[in-house]
Amino acid sequence: MRTLLLAAALILGTPLTATLGVVSVAHAAPDVGQMVTMLKTIDDRAQNNGDYASTVFIKQQENGKSDLVYEAQILRRDVSDKLVIMFAKPTSEAGKGYLRVDNNLFFYDPSVGKWERRTERERIGGTNSQRSDFDQSRLSEEYAPAFVAEEKLGAYTTDHLKLSVKPGMDVASPVVDMWIDRASGNVLKRIDFALSGKKMRTTLYPEYIKKFSPSKKADVYVAKQILIYDEVEKGKNTTIVLRDVRLDPLDDAIFTKAWLESKSR
Repeated sequence: MRTLLLAAALILGTPLTATLGVVSVAHAAPDVGQMVTMLKTIDDRAQNNGDYASTVFIKQQENGKSDLVYEAQILRRDVSDKLVIMFAKPTSEAGKGYLRVDNNLFFYDPSVGKWERRTERERIGGTNSQRSDFDQSRLSEEYAPAFVAEEKLGAYTTDHLKLSVKPGMDVASPVVDMWIDRASGNVLKRIDFALSGKKMRTTLYPEYIKKFSPSKKADVYVAKQILIYDEVEKGKNTTIVLRDVRLDPLDDAIFTKAWLESKSR
């Protein structure tokens, strides 16, 4: 049901507030410890103690322009916070990629054979997506939560939290409003703000997949579909769809600049 509601918002252009109306309801506010536990649960359920690989399709839609569709490989090593994003399609983007290691994000363009350091606000492939959309969750590490209200998001009862970045943390959005489904513990919606309070983007998570991790010996939850709405450039939307999630061990060489360069030749 949730997937159908969110899909309708995307296809028909229905305002999110109309499709997923937010209604406040009375509820005793959780204390700080309980909210931190919520964030830690989200982080833990999304993290794999071993490696992670998936294929993603990214569709970029913008008013007055033809849709753009990208295919990329996502490769992660959660235990050491390493991430590779390597584009395969279209041909113009093939071989381009990102490497996150030691809290640094680098971009490689094979056409110039050069690496450049990028910030957390980097738009991956020029879309509305960011590194954090593909990486493991670090909400409890990066943000301090405050309770806003218990709210109905469509048919779902959610805890609406406001997250503020902790000192010294490098994140794309210093302030985030987040709606967490009380029944499943999954994030359903988030709104990212600039430090000035300007709304930057709205993200919906209509569907999750659950996969058993042999290394973790527990289930891992992954957002199968992510819908991102640009709040600055209205009409510029991004859909991310994950395919073929794998939790098998990966070669150590993958998480190096040399490996990504070799795949671009």
